[in-house]
Parts: sequence; C-alpha cells; structure tokens
Amino acid sequence: MESNESPGSSGVLLISVFLVATCGLVYELIAGALASYLLGDSVLQFSTIIGDYLFAMGVGSYLAQFVGRRQPAVAFTRLQNSIALIGGFSAATMHVAYSYSGGFRLTLYLLVFVVGLLVGVEIPLLMTILKRNYGFRELVSQVLALDYLGALLASILFPMLLIPYLGLIRTSFCCGLVNVAVAWTFMSVFRLRVPLLRLETAVVGLMLLVGLAGSERITKWAEEGLYPDPIVLSRTTRYQRLVVTRKHQELRLYLNGNLQFSSRDEYRYHEALVHTPLSCVEKPRRVLILGGGDGLAAREVLRYPSVEQVLLVDLDPAMTALFRDHQFLNRLNDHSLSDKRLKILNADAFVWVSEHKEGPFDAIIVDFPDPSNYAVGKLYTKTFYQRLHPLLAPGGALSVQCTSPLFARRSYWCIVETIRAAGWQVSPYHLYVPSFGEWGYTLASQEAPPHPEVKRLPKALRYLDAAALPDMFLFPADMAALPSPVNRLFDQVLVRYYEQDWRSIVDS
Repeated sequence: MESNESPGSSGVLLISVFLVATCGLVYELIAGALASYLLGDSVLQFSTIIGDYLFAMGVGSYLAQFVGRRQPAVAFTRLQNSIALIGGFSAATMHVAYSYSGGFRLTLYLLVFVVGLLVGVEIPLLMTILKRNYGFRELVSQVLALDYLGALLASILFPMLLIPYLGLIRTSFCCGLVNVAVAWTFMSVFRLRVPLLRLETAVVGLMLLVGLAGSERITKWAEEGLYPDPIVLSRTTRYQRLVVTRKHQELRLYLNGNLQFSSRDEYRYHEALVHTPLSCVEKPRRVLILGGGDGLAAREVLRYPSVEQVLLVDLDPAMTALFRDHQFLNRLNDHSLSDKRLKILNADAFVWVSEHKEGPFDAIIVDFPDPSNYAVGKLYTKTFYQRLHPLLAPGGALSVQCTSPLFARRSYWCIVETIRAAGWQVSPYHLYVPSFGEWGYTLASQEAPPHPEVKRLPKALRYLDAAALPDMFLFPADMAALPSPVNRLFDQVLVRYYEQDWRSIVDS
C-alpha cells in the first residue's frame, strides 16, 4: 500500500518533472533522427512526427484524470517503468523494423504516439501528487517551467553529447535507465511497500542494462540488413551516420544510409569533378574544395605540381579525421588529407563563404551530398552560388556535382539553371559511374563559358582522356535540358524536385 511521503519529497518530485520531460523529448528526437537517417529529412515527415507526439501528449493529458485516483505514486511508478521499457527499446525496435520488415513507418509513428501518450499522462499525475504541497498557481508555474527546461536540456544534449558519444540506441537505453531511476526514487520517497512493483522496476532496469551492454551488437545486426556487404567501420557523429562496408577489395561509404562512393569506380566521379575545371586553368596554384571530406577530390587536385595550397571546407570533423587517420581509408585517398599543401577547415560552407574572403582561388570544387533536405538544399541555392564569385580568381573555373541528369532530370537542370541565374557562365556535363549510373556536373566561370584543355590533364588518369573529355558535354534526348525554376534560399523547389524524382525511380 501507499504510505506517507518522506521529508524533502517536494524537491524530488520537481526534479522528477525535469527528468521525465528531458527523457520524453529525447525519445521523440531519436525517432526524428532515425527517420531523417533512414527515410531522408523532409518537412512533412518532421512535421508529422512532432504532430504525432504532441497529439499523443494531449490524449494522455486527458486520460490522466482516470489514472491513479487512489494510489497516484504507484501509478506514476508503473508509468515510469512503461516509458522506460518502450522508450528505452524504441531505437533498437525501429532499427530492426527498418532492416528486416516493411513496417518502419508504422513502427515509427506508433512508438512516437505511445511514448507521447505516456508522457502526457505523467505531468498531470505529478501535479496531482504535488498539489498537497503547493498552491495551484505556484504548482502550475513550477511544473511547466521545469517541463520546458527539461525540453531545452534535451534539445542541447541530444546533438552535442548524446548522438556523438552514445549513438541513438545507447541513448535510448540510457534514457530508459533514467526513467527507472525516477521510478525507484518514487518508491523510496513514498515508502511504497509493493513487492510486485519493486520486482517490476528491477526487471525493467535489468533488461535495459542488458540492452545497453549489447547495443553495439544490436546496431551491427540491424545495420547488416541495410547494406549488401559486411560492415567494417561505423561512426555516429553530430551530423550523420558513417558506415563503411567491404567486399573483397571494394570499399563503400554510406552517409545516413545513402551510398557516397565505391572504391571500384569512384575515380570516374572524382576525375570528372576535379580535372574538368582544373584543366581550364593554365597553372592552378590555389584550390578551394567545399565538401569532399573523404579526401578523394583533394587526391586529384594534388596531382598538379603547380598547386601550392588547397583549402578543404567540410562540416563534419569526424569525417575528415576518419579519412585522414584510418589506415585503409587514407590509403584510398593517397594520404591527401595529411599533405602539407592542404588545410582542413571544419565549418558550414554556407556561412563560411559569406564571412571569409580568403580568395581568390584558381579553381573551386563543390562536392556536397545530393539536395535531399533543406539543410543541404541551401548549398544549391542562387544565394550560395552568388557568394562564390569573390572567391574565384579571374580566368578560374568552378565545378559542382549536380546529381543524375537521367534519374533526377528535373533536379539536375534546376541546379544548372540556378548556377546560371547566379551570374555564372555554365557548361553542363555528365558521365557514367557504374555504382550510380549517369551522373551530372556543371562547369562554370565568370567571364565566358570555360573550355577544358586536354593537354593540361595530369598523366596516368584512369578515365579522363582526349576521347572522354568532349563526350561528357553531349547530352542525349532523355537527358536534354528542361525549363527549370531557380532554387532560392526561401523557396527550395529543388528539394521537392529531388524527392519526387528519386521516389518515382523507387516506386517504378
């Protein structure tokens, strides 16, 4: 039965409000991050996850009036155990659902709803318990203030500490253990003598500890279902999930589940990206690379004896560190990221190009991931391309990777038109990369359409030569130019095009 609370219980209860609010939001953030990693980040998806969670909290708040009328402390303790179990295992459950079943979206929204429902019951129940110690106005003020502070703490800790150092699955188990700790504290504060409740709490805590201990195995097992080849390396950073797979001698890099390159044919992609603009310049000395944290574009730039300085601006320090220091990855880029001529700057390129005037550069290589979300889409806007003008020296050339002109035709020509609208003279080109199919780029300059010179190409390239170079600028009918709008910072039509183009390929 429930007995009187111990002295100092009010402070413990208020701390509990703070902790349960923090953990509740972390569970939602985990769901949102997994959806972003696995499905691609869209406004609709982000909005529906938040809406699902808030609606569930509203339903839970309404149902709270029917919960724990006689024994609110016991009810709250059981509620914590339920949230600990469901929320603690939520990330692992969603990972497995995505890898081994077709029910990921259903699992995602169902878990978000259930956790939101239980969290919605928590706060009114805590207020019921606290009302004997506080007046109504003071009670509402303190509970809501701590609830919002808990949400703030979760939003700060999640990207800065939890994801980089624990990963999604460990984070969910750790938050579950916090819920168990709150449940155990409640039993002590209220001197609850309910043996079954203590056993229940202990079992849930033990399950979460076992899950936490085995989280690395769970992650690997779940990810093995996502990739065709064995995983040899994986990292979760502040910005993305990095996975490297290996089959025989072939290495593949995936970012958030999307293939970035295969060591079998990446030379085609990077030779076209780098040597096309550099062959427009007599003797390139200074080169700027935006993106390209794997060092593969830098490897190609450093083939030129005239190059004295390369500045590589990439957002993720974990990415550049991995490809600089890891044994088989730095062999792939010929240790380019350790070259004395290269400087790495980990920064947001969109901000950096507007704040730094370190130009002029003889060539600029723009090697960002595809515009699958609005955070990346800003790097494909007219605003961004206009900001590049002061960084390029007269007579210099710029190249931009622009997704596939065959599979994402509208997206490709939208990027080309956006670069043109930003004041650049453009020459679109493409080539075939077996791992991706037809892939497109844009070559640009400030004065006149740039003209690559075969004689300036480095020797011993594996793909690009006198025969391949001119063919890249010819487009057959199924990849020919389409009338396209300009992708603007506050109207990113490109992201919508990209989602629709690639979804139509998957659906077909």
